[in-house]
Amino acid sequence: MTRRDGVVASRESPGQRTQTGTSEVVNLVERIAPVLVFLVAVTVIAELADRAKVFDVAAREAAHLARGRVWRLWLLVVVLATGLTIVLSLDTCAVLLTPVVLSMARQLDIPPKLFAFTTVWLAGTASLLLPVSNLTNLLALHPFRQLDVSYLSVSWRPAIAAILVTVVVLAALFHRDLPRRYVVPPTPAVEDKVLFWGSAAVCLLLGPAFVSGIEVAIPASIGALVLVVLFAVRRRSVLRWSLIPFKLVGTVVVLFTVVGFLSSHGLEDLLRRVAGTTSELRLSATAALGANLFDNLPAYLAMEPVAADSPHRMLALLIGVNCGCLLTLWGSLATLLWRARCDAARVDISWWSFLWRGLILTPLVVTGAVLALNG
Repeated sequence: MTRRDGVVASRESPGQRTQTGTSEVVNLVERIAPVLVFLVAVTVIAELADRAKVFDVAAREAAHLARGRVWRLWLLVVVLATGLTIVLSLDTCAVLLTPVVLSMARQLDIPPKLFAFTTVWLAGTASLLLPVSNLTNLLALHPFRQLDVSYLSVSWRPAIAAILVTVVVLAALFHRDLPRRYVVPPTPAVEDKVLFWGSAAVCLLLGPAFVSGIEVAIPASIGALVLVVLFAVRRRSVLRWSLIPFKLVGTVVVLFTVVGFLSSHGLEDLLRRVAGTTSELRLSATAALGANLFDNLPAYLAMEPVAADSPHRMLALLIGVNCGCLLTLWGSLATLLWRARCDAARVDISWWSFLWRGLILTPLVVTGAVLALNG
């Protein structure tokens, strides 16, 4: 303890600094461990379900319902992506619906980017409505409860606006593909019905499990373990280390580590100055920038203290990190999962292809949602 000009100042000892550093590391691990477990588990589930032809059969059934018209098929995908995101979370949409629509496009000889972008964009912009729709929303529940405000009472108008803007932009960008017709293909042969029905059951049961209130990593891990055991008995050759998304795990760890380091070295003060204290659009834009630089979850964690004094500012923050993260391929965990599914289906989505389309959507959807928030 030292005294300078009548002010008492404290100095941390080396032991105290070490203890503080250890505590920060522990907190970081506690935050990212469930995310990493979930990431690995749902990726394994998606890979094995794909090998069991669950997605090929689902794609054929969707094509049959649309009766040969691409615009009907697209509207069906819009409804599925929106509903799946709202009820089961954007990550579930990215993992379970993306392989279906890409398989469908391949079978029907339709350009796949219409359906690929429909899935990933709605996974982001439809994730505002309910707390379960996005992990950032779940994290935001605590500030909303402290403010004694219902989440849904603030979110429903921006959520509807974000969905409508996204659908309009998709229709405008891909208008040449919508008038197409296609011939409904026969249902693909299922070689192993035990693997097919077992994998289908796991995918279907994930939905209720994810909205049950249980930590999402738990049902995802159980589902992955069930499928690994099933494939070990029925088709062991499929089980390889390449099923685990090591690159994605490494990317998430790096992103969280960087933001954790910056947060402990003045990031919050910088964000408070950039975001301001009056304009919700400015707050959303700042949050969107952070999400595209560092991923939306660490961006939310870094900016929560800046917005926690008002329900409208909290929702503006969520608009930025949920709807505004669609410029970079690492803007959200769902986008990383979606890109992995595209790579697995041999659908090339370059960073530039993703960026230029995002530059059209993002300003429109963020502005529209913020205007609806204040409407």
